[in-house]
Amino acid sequence: MPARFEVTDEALDPQRHVVAVSGEVDLYTASDLKAVLSHAVEEGCTSMVIDLTNTNFMDSTGLSTLVSAQKRMRSRGGKLVIVNVDPSLAYTFQITGLDLVFKVVGDRRLALQELQTAETV
Repeated sequence: MPARFEVTDEALDPQRHVVAVSGEVDLYTASDLKAVLSHAVEEGCTSMVIDLTNTNFMDSTGLSTLVSAQKRMRSRGGKLVIVNVDPSLAYTFQITGLDLVFKVVGDRRLALQELQTAETV
């Protein structure tokens, strides 16, 4: 049985959010992820961590959702950092070339440091 899909949004401040995703991101759940990401942007988010630590599968719909979020962050002069520890997700990013598009790190602490580095540059 697949892990239950869940997505949460934690506002660190008005400009920085951490969105954590659990379970599978696919055709059926990507719209929920997109809604949370869009809401964060509408609330003023310009830099974001998307934490996929508890995500065990992502299809092309989920990848497209992440690409759209990346474009929105860049258009606002912000940054998007992804946390991933799953080897199969890492492989998906690699074979699609998205490992060259996204900054992917191994834990949330490093992701938050990346956001802070982007703000001080």
